[in-house]
Amino acid sequence: MAKQDYYEILGVSKTAEEREIKKAYKRLAMK
Repeated sequence: MAKQDYYEILGVSKTAEEREIKKAYKRLAMK
């Protein structure tokens, strides 16, 4: 199993703040 880069999947940078990550996660979850 390939290692997944969750930042890349969410489309956020590794320096993104927690709220940015949550926002991106919710956006993906709505699809």
